[in-house]
Amino acid sequence: MTAITTIPAETRDSTVEVHPRLGAAEVLSQTMTMAWRSVIKMRRNPEQFFDVLVQPLLFTAMFAFVFGGAISGDVDKYLPVLIPGILAQTTMTACIATGVQLREDMDKGVFDRFRVLPIARIAPLAGPMVADLTRYTVATVLTFATGMAIGYRPGGGVAGVVAAILLVIVTGWSLAWIFTFVGIIGRSAQAVQGMSMMIMFPLTFVSNAFVLPGSMPGWLRAFVQVNPVSHVVTATRDLANTGAVTAQVGWALVACAAVVAIFATLSVRAYRKAV
Repeated sequence: MTAITTIPAETRDSTVEVHPRLGAAEVLSQTMTMAWRSVIKMRRNPEQFFDVLVQPLLFTAMFAFVFGGAISGDVDKYLPVLIPGILAQTTMTACIATGVQLREDMDKGVFDRFRVLPIARIAPLAGPMVADLTRYTVATVLTFATGMAIGYRPGGGVAGVVAAILLVIVTGWSLAWIFTFVGIIGRSAQAVQGMSMMIMFPLTFVSNAFVLPGSMPGWLRAFVQVNPVSHVVTATRDLANTGAVTAQVGWALVACAAVVAIFATLSVRAYRKAV
C-alpha cells in the first residue's frame, strides 16, 4: 500500500512578491524631485518662457487699443473687462505647453526610464506641473503690469490683485491636467498641439473673457454661462476690480476641483497603459 502524504496549504512554501506602498511624504518628495528636473530644463531652455513673456504684452495691447473703443467706447473702460480675460487666455496657452512637452519626453523614451524606478506613477506627471507654476506666475504678473502701464487701475487694491493672481494660478494648474491627458493619448507632439488648441479656443473665446455675454445670442449665452472659464474670469474681475469674494470664486474653485478629480485620474490610468 502506498501512503499519500498531504501537506496543508498553510505550510506550503510560496513566495509572493510584495511591493511596498509609498506614503504621502514619499510621493510628495518624488513629485518635487521631478519638479526640480523640470526647473533645470527651463533654465537650460529659456525659450520655454517665450509665450508667457510675449503674449501678455502683445494681446493686452492689441485687444485694448483695437477693440477697446468698439466694445466699451473707451480703452480705460474696457481694461477692467479685458485684463482678467487676458489672464485666462494666457494661462490656458501656457497649459498647452505642459502636454506638448510631456509628449516629447514620452517620444524620447524618458518615461520608459521612469517606469523601472520605484517611484509613484503620478510623480512624473505632477512634477512638471508644479514647475509650471513658475510660468503661470510670470504670465499673470506681467499681464497685470502691462495693463497698469496702459491705464488699468484695479479697484481691489493689492489684496484683490494678489487673490486674483492666486486664483488664476490654481486654475492654470487644474486645467493643465486636461492637457496632460491629451499629451499622454496623443500620438505626436504636433497632434497634441492641435488637439489642445481645439480645446483652448472654445473655452477661451466662447466665454465672457473679452465681451460681456449680454449682447450674445441666447443659445451662445447659455454655453457661456456654464463655461468654467467664465466663472474664473468673473471671479477674477470681482477680486481685482472690487476686492469682493463672491460666489463665483467658490464656483471657480469647485470647477477646478472637478477638473483635477476627473483628469488626474484619467491621466494616471492612461500613463499606466502607455508605458
